[in-house]
Amino acid sequence: MIRGFAMKVPQPGDPAPALVGTTHLDESFDLSALRGRNVVIAFFPLAWTPV
Repeated sequence: MIRGFAMKVPQPGDPAPALVGTTHLDESFDLSALRGRNVVIAFFPLAWTPV
């Protein structure tokens, strides 16, 4: 948990929270555009970064 920030852990069947970001092709991505479809999102923190 980030200090001062609390979020409920999503459960199966819960609607996804708002998510806007950038794809690996540097294109804008808005999860709400896929509402009603099955979606799998994989996060790779620090992948392809100089850290």
